Amino acid sequence: MLRINRKPVLLIATAFLAACQPAAGPFLPEYASIDLVIEDGRVIDGLGNDAIDADVVVVGDQIVFVGDAALTGADRSKRVKRIIDARGRVVAPGFIDLHSHGNPLETPEMENFLAMGVTTITLGQDGSSPDVLPLSGWMADVEASGIGTNLVMFVGHGTLRNQVGIGRSTEPEPEDLQRMLDLLDETLGYTFGMSSGLEYNPGLNADTNELRTLARVVGANDRMIMSHMRNEDDHALEDSIAELLEQGEDARVHISHLKSVYGSGAERAAEILGILDDARAKGIDITAEIYPYSASYTGIAIVFPLWAKAQEQFDIAKIERRDELAEYLRNRVNQRNGPEATLLGTDPWTGRTLADVAHEMEMPFEDVLIDVIGPRGASGAYFVMNDELQARLLQDPNVGVCSDGSPTGFHPRGHGTFAKIIETYVNERGVLTLPEAIAKMTSFAAGILRIEERGVIEANRKADIIIFYPLKVRETASYPDPLRLADGFDIVIVNGEVARENGALTTAFHGRVLSPE
Repeated sequence: MLRINRKPVLLIATAFLAACQPAAGPFLPEYASIDLVIEDGRVIDGLGNDAIDADVVVVGDQIVFVGDAALTGADRSKRVKRIIDARGRVVAPGFIDLHSHGNPLETPEMENFLAMGVTTITLGQDGSSPDVLPLSGWMADVEASGIGTNLVMFVGHGTLRNQVGIGRSTEPEPEDLQRMLDLLDETLGYTFGMSSGLEYNPGLNADTNELRTLARVVGANDRMIMSHMRNEDDHALEDSIAELLEQGEDARVHISHLKSVYGSGAERAAEILGILDDARAKGIDITAEIYPYSASYTGIAIVFPLWAKAQEQFDIAKIERRDELAEYLRNRVNQRNGPEATLLGTDPWTGRTLADVAHEMEMPFEDVLIDVIGPRGASGAYFVMNDELQARLLQDPNVGVCSDGSPTGFHPRGHGTFAKIIETYVNERGVLTLPEAIAKMTSFAAGILRIEERGVIEANRKADIIIFYPLKVRETASYPDPLRLADGFDIVIVNGEVARENGALTTAFHGRVLSPE
């Protein structure tokens, strides 16, 4: 029987059909060139969804495609400027720090933030913004000089008080109050809201009427009030929240670094969160954020009484009320877990506790505070919070993440917060899943600030992107050595440009001073 070999015929037919098919076109032909393709990553979009295997394509400062790019050889050799192999690594939106500090005119690199995956920071917090009129001039200087991260700017209530001559007055003249309202109204045209620091001078002198009047201006501009509340001690926390909720009847409100000093346990956290849930049920738009540390960090004036916080008040109290002041400081510090729980972060005492300094100087710690340091003489970390309570706050869907840190502050939160969230609360303790944690630090924060074009890996969003192995993320900063940069965020992209890669900054600044939408 004659056997016919049909293989050559089939090969000829297949070749003929292929020749008749149109050649595969270039990928995304509407773009003459493609700036960046991040290939084969585990994309976590920032919305709380599980990771998917996908490529992320960037043109200019925009994400233009998420999916299977299927680049041709011609695309790779001629149209794509850079390809990053992300196999095995997570690709996520850059983190957004809801409460930050620093001076970009002095430390524009903001490397401490970039090293922990933060691509957008917020400044003008705790009632204090640059004392410049108009504030837009300072912001323009930052834009012109360059900044490593994006910047969201708030105007400080305390700064406004000083700028119109109210200062520490408890009863502002009507014309001064109106000038402050007018200045606030003008500044809200280009800032994201007003911050208040009601535990600090001069903001602590404001009464309910002043705060409600300011809130009406903030609300009329559809902006937000971010508040360091009047008193974060557990026994006063409900009253402090209630004061902010009153302002929430006129504007969106947000609690900065929510905490309960002396409070403890998950049940107490649930009580606090219940207050906020009840307020939302009544129509008040309230959110909050925390940092994942058991120690706060602020000026030593936090332990001084209201009548001795300002320097001139202190000078008088030191002479006329010395015994009363000493007793107050002794009780206050002991309530805050004693002088051993106050770690000073200002030279010449940097890295020593108040107890250490008192021992070295052979003085009671209250006398050290009065005769050596004073209310303006130092800042410090205060170990006054309960980890179980804070961890429960972190789990709440309406609570985000902040560092409350800066490039220079003597507290590990400024260099470690976002790495610690992943290393400790995701990898080690399982308090959050990785998609949940990323959503808190990206889309949730973007939604609060109303910068929705950021915080999500999706086409037509801004290309603020981080690439990392989750299990390699490390918070290396510590209380004795707080200025060590975080490890593990291999590539940090800001507005489509690589800002930091493999532990090194690139040569240019790629951040922008953002405008409210």
